[in-house]
Amino acid sequence: MAERIEQRLEDRVPELEQLERVGLFTREEIRAVLKKATALEYKIQRRALRKEDFISYIQYEINLLELIKKRRARTGYSFKKDEIESSIMHRVHSLFKRATGKWKEDVQLWLSHVAFCKQWNAKHQLSKVFSTMLAIHPNKPALWIMAAKWEMETRLSSESARHLFLRALRFHPECPKLYQEYFRMELMNAEKQRKEKKEFEQAKMDLGEFNYSEEILNGEMARIIYRDAAQKIKGVEFHLAILSIAKLFNFTQDLQKEILESLQTEYADNPLMWDYMARRELELGSLKSAEHTTKQMKVSEMTQREERCCAVFEEAVTAVPTEDMWKCYITFCLERCNRKTNSEELKQKRLERTLNVFSNAHDSSLLPEALYKQWLQLLLESSLFEKATEVAEAATKRFSLSVEIWQMRLQVLIQLKSDNVTQCFEEALKRVKSKGALPLWILWVEWSEGTNSKEDTEALYQRSLHATAPAESVTMKEKYLDWAYRNGGYKKVRRVFTSLHENRPFSLDFFRKMIQIEKEQESCKMLNLREYYERALREFGSTDSDLWLDYIKEELSHPQGKPENSGNIHWRAMKVLQGDQVEDFISKYTLLQTGHL
Repeated sequence: MAERIEQRLEDRVPELEQLERVGLFTREEIRAVLKKATALEYKIQRRALRKEDFISYIQYEINLLELIKKRRARTGYSFKKDEIESSIMHRVHSLFKRATGKWKEDVQLWLSHVAFCKQWNAKHQLSKVFSTMLAIHPNKPALWIMAAKWEMETRLSSESARHLFLRALRFHPECPKLYQEYFRMELMNAEKQRKEKKEFEQAKMDLGEFNYSEEILNGEMARIIYRDAAQKIKGVEFHLAILSIAKLFNFTQDLQKEILESLQTEYADNPLMWDYMARRELELGSLKSAEHTTKQMKVSEMTQREERCCAVFEEAVTAVPTEDMWKCYITFCLERCNRKTNSEELKQKRLERTLNVFSNAHDSSLLPEALYKQWLQLLLESSLFEKATEVAEAATKRFSLSVEIWQMRLQVLIQLKSDNVTQCFEEALKRVKSKGALPLWILWVEWSEGTNSKEDTEALYQRSLHATAPAESVTMKEKYLDWAYRNGGYKKVRRVFTSLHENRPFSLDFFRKMIQIEKEQESCKMLNLREYYERALREFGSTDSDLWLDYIKEELSHPQGKPENSGNIHWRAMKVLQGDQVEDFISKYTLLQTGHL
């Protein structure tokens, strides 16, 4: 091993000598590089190899290359690159090769090598890296796409890129992304050849020696890929993705027409197809010249475009009367409604249209639950309060078991300061199950705090404790305690705590809150604190080491505390705590004893 390391270090000597000779590094820097390289070499020659050691070595060499690059830029010296940089790069490639040979499954390691090759323009080496990586990871389409893109965009080789895509499709015959990128590549190739041909024709050059295939120039290769893919990959999303790629190229009108016809034929009952066809009307604007158009003409044209979109959507909700189809229509209307415009007329038309579509979807009983909230928001913003109240009521009739819908209706009534709030709360809690009704109880008590008497609010808190599911009653107990302290002070909160302290289940925060309240009092009593800690430990002593530590700290620091109790508390904690909590307690208790906690 020592001989091998010695040999590898000797191999570095010529490049290091050159660095010193040309004045890029000083003798001291060369010694430092050699020392660091020796340490790194020993690490990667051990029997038990570690990936981190290879990564550190590679990173060091890359940093060295970057430093040399900066020094060259500063001094203006650009010679001897073969003897210096090429030697270091060869070593980096060698290190990557060993690392990826040892940890073949680590894709990130392969990608780091790819990135290095790209950064330092090592095209020949990168071809080899891609080839080896794809042989080991043929199951990752993204790697095939990366390799093909590089062949096409950097090496300008459409043949190599095509070959890679075809190989990839043998492994992944139903991968949408591969087909999409292959389709894009063929269109890019066609566009490139069309530009070349046009430039040659403009220069009046003889095209005899250049074989430009009309099929490739017209995007026929892409058409073949699309047709092949359409047989294997079903789903409107794929067709739309292919169409969006085709639209990026100005010579694909016939191809776009074919994809559109296929979409309309095969997916006539799919909301996404109709959504695309409707939104397409926005793009198919007027072909008139943009010059001499007034502001009013622009508004008029946009209104016409949007109306054409809506005409398609109206046809869609008749042909495909589903919630998803109405959702697409409403989403479009909301997007247009939210667009900024200086035209009040256009703004008003958009609002009226949106509210009308919401109403029609509701009348068809096909308005999705989630969209009622947006409808109500729009009505309230438009000061249509009576309509908002009607809609909220209708929503609770349709979704009578939905807590969210009842919550929404109640929020509308509260905002409008209605007299029917209490009645609506009662109706809501009759309809929905007790489990899950917590948001309604929280909303009710919070509303009551600002509206009703303290007696009514307290009665409501007490009622909520029995009406909610046990797990949800925990939250109401915390809120009740907090309300009691804010509205009745210390004596009141003590009474509430005493009335609840046997009423399980509890949260730790319930006890922590009471401990905090006691500590805020001028006459903070240790006797009370002990009671709260003991009750909290009865519920959470086995799972919370901090509770025991806080109890000990209280005994040690409180004027009425008994430091001698801390030993007994420690002994009890060690008996009761479970799992990792024991270790956590021991380490924190040690810090406490040494005064570091």
